[in-house]
Amino acid sequence: MGPGGNHGDPVCHCSYSCLEYKQHTELCWISSLQTGMHVQLALLALGAYSVIAQSPGCQLLGTAVMPSFSQEGQINLGGVFSLHEKPGYSQNLFTVKPKTKDCQGLDFRQFLLAQTMIFAIEEINNRTDILPGVTLGYKIYDTCASVTFSVQSAMALMNGYEEMLTDTSCSRPAAVKAIIGESGSTNTIAIAASVGLFQIPVISHFATCACLSDRKEYPTFFRTIPSDYYQSRALAQLVKHFGWTWVGAVRSDNDYGNNGMATFVEAAKQEGICIEFSVKFHRTEPEKLLKVVDIIKRGTAKVVVAFVDILEMNSLLEQLTVQNITGLQLIGTEAWITGTNLATPSSYRILGGSIGFAVTGTKINGLKEFVLKLHPSNHPNNSDVKDFWEAAFQCSVTKETSSNYKTPCTGSESLTELKNQYTDESEIRITNNVYKAVYAVAYSLHSQLECMPQKGCAKNLQTEPWQVLDALKKVNFTLRTGERVFFDGNGDPAAKYEVVNWQLGPNGAVEFKAVGYYDATLPPVFRGFMCSCATQKPTSVCSESCPSGTRKAVRRGKPVCCYDCVPCAEGEINSNDCIPCDLEYWSNEKRDRCVLKTVEFLSFEEVMGIVLVIFSLFGTCLTVLVAVVFLAHKNTPIVRANNSELSFLLLFSLTLCFLCSLTFIGRPSQWSCMLRHTAFGVTFVLCISCVLGKTIVVLMAFRATLPGSNVMKWFGPPQQRLTVLAFTLIQVLICVLWLTFSPPFPNKNMKYYKDKVILECDVGSAVGFWAVLGYIGLLSLMCFVLAFLARKLPDNFNEAKFIAFSMLIFCAVWITFIPAYVSSPGKLTVAVEIFAILASSFGLLFCIFVPKCYIVLLKPELNSRKHVMGKMPKKSL
Repeated sequence: MGPGGNHGDPVCHCSYSCLEYKQHTELCWISSLQTGMHVQLALLALGAYSVIAQSPGCQLLGTAVMPSFSQEGQINLGGVFSLHEKPGYSQNLFTVKPKTKDCQGLDFRQFLLAQTMIFAIEEINNRTDILPGVTLGYKIYDTCASVTFSVQSAMALMNGYEEMLTDTSCSRPAAVKAIIGESGSTNTIAIAASVGLFQIPVISHFATCACLSDRKEYPTFFRTIPSDYYQSRALAQLVKHFGWTWVGAVRSDNDYGNNGMATFVEAAKQEGICIEFSVKFHRTEPEKLLKVVDIIKRGTAKVVVAFVDILEMNSLLEQLTVQNITGLQLIGTEAWITGTNLATPSSYRILGGSIGFAVTGTKINGLKEFVLKLHPSNHPNNSDVKDFWEAAFQCSVTKETSSNYKTPCTGSESLTELKNQYTDESEIRITNNVYKAVYAVAYSLHSQLECMPQKGCAKNLQTEPWQVLDALKKVNFTLRTGERVFFDGNGDPAAKYEVVNWQLGPNGAVEFKAVGYYDATLPPVFRGFMCSCATQKPTSVCSESCPSGTRKAVRRGKPVCCYDCVPCAEGEINSNDCIPCDLEYWSNEKRDRCVLKTVEFLSFEEVMGIVLVIFSLFGTCLTVLVAVVFLAHKNTPIVRANNSELSFLLLFSLTLCFLCSLTFIGRPSQWSCMLRHTAFGVTFVLCISCVLGKTIVVLMAFRATLPGSNVMKWFGPPQQRLTVLAFTLIQVLICVLWLTFSPPFPNKNMKYYKDKVILECDVGSAVGFWAVLGYIGLLSLMCFVLAFLARKLPDNFNEAKFIAFSMLIFCAVWITFIPAYVSSPGKLTVAVEIFAILASSFGLLFCIFVPKCYIVLLKPELNSRKHVMGKMPKKSL
């Protein structure tokens, strides 16, 4: 379209070339600027004739298209339905006028939808509470399921030119205030994009593509069916509900299938579901359909999500039946899951048990009676009614024999006896959406025209489409059926679905059993979901569930649902994945649960504990026995010569040493840990102090025999007691400081063993522990040195020899103890410590007291003062 010339000159002549040729859609858009106004023209390559302009003088191009059903009213509504399934195509070279469309294959369900729109409009016209005094009219076009014809019909509804162009002003208002339709998403997208520029609202009853919710792209679009945005996610939740993780996906190669499947795949990944294959096809591409069926046949997934419309599903079903592909669990969308034309005994072998989502439906009072009144005699010149009657009863309406139907119709045929999608009451799901769409427009007009009860509507009925559009955004009403109708900010209704399952009824017919429902306004779960689905639920997984004690290892290059089962490591259990047990727990043998670790400590019940207790008690008894012997012979020279007071104190301390080893056996506690180390440190210092005192006394006693020496006055009994007390108090002070600042405490050691908990006494302060041992070692070393120096003093019974030897054993035991203590794990550490205590105690007892007991008990003749002093005559050889 070029710029306009003189006023009145024709400016609407169109010289055009097609900018886009895509399958069966040829759209030419031409824009020009005329006197400051933006003029937009949509020229249709097939049957193009529609023109909208703002300047006079338009020329009709193409052939006018008549509506299938029309009724003039004060305000007209447009309807766009695919009354036929197969459009007649011809190649368009843009050099001659395209041929008139020649559609075939009448769609009974679409025909019912068109009749529902007419019923709703007539019902509104007969009501006094909605648009009183206003008559609604309608113009319903057949698009033959073609995008081209859909846009062509939309252009006709905008301009209102049917037979001839009589008004050449190019300034007529839009012929309709709103358009109801289309059924398919792709066709609806084309219509919404075409009429959206002119602010004409489009209300679809069956276009579910989520892309249509984009208000920037489709600002005038509304729908009474939920968006696939919700259905796709609900499908993923449905698949997850049944535990299917390995599924195939088939979709229609159009906006409905591609957009819906893309959303489903994204939601499926979030739910942990893997897609084995995702393929698409169009019913006009048989080669691609065969490839899709072959992929399904070779696939391992037993569950297939079919995001296809009913025409594609019909083609797919035919091929699945021909190739006898059974055993599949089909998951369907609202487009085909309740398609009665699919539900045949032969198809049930393929689709039996199918489950999916269907839009909710409500029975519309009076609709059935209305649609059954249809008869060709009431529409003598309507070719679509003629096609409907001939397809329904397989006869020819006209006297001339039809090429398709040889038998003429008798006129006595009755729709009440007919059983197909037109008379099936289960189709109320979609018809209800058409019903709601008409009422939504009516209520919008009602509010726009300021209609008042009993007073009627405003006299001026010149309302514009953009005003209806604004009113639709705010519409909110309740139908007589009790259903509330409103649109959100994207033009969508509330998303509610029924979960439908294909089951065989008592009479062997296929039934669409409602087994649950889904409401997107509630949390995303199946409220009221009932387990009345197929009795045998198929299994569809890439890999079987891993047994207990194993984890999933994903196969390289495969989806996450394909994995191998790998045994869990020790200390781990299987819970979706191998997880480690808590510190105090360990995995059982099957690796399926965590059990408490074995608690290990040196107890009185085990063999090692019993043996150590026996040795401890034996040493105690032996020490007491020695004390009794010494007490019985306390006045004998050998007992008196060895400082009997220190000897008894030494025996007492040795008894405590033997008994303190018992504190190391048993379950560690706070008190036992503090007692065992402090008792050990104090008793051993007391013992070594006594030995050290005896050693000093021996040295000083021999020094006192020298002339002029008076040293023994400093080492009498009081000084000996004070020396022992002083040495012992130093150890007591060390222990008090140790217990005050960082005392020993019970500890659960888990470092040495993975499956065991070692109960031990942690020394707390290492400085305190080694200070106690170091002090004992210092006294022992001092005692050993002094005894070693006094070992050759002239005496028949020089006690220094025995003390030196006992200290040698004592030091050897405790020097050996240090590396053994550090390296021994668990209860062996305690056993080593007890062994060191007992060994050193026995060493002192045997080396110091056994020789004396031998003389006292077995050699009493040697227990004399002369023998002790070394004054007995030597025997001659």
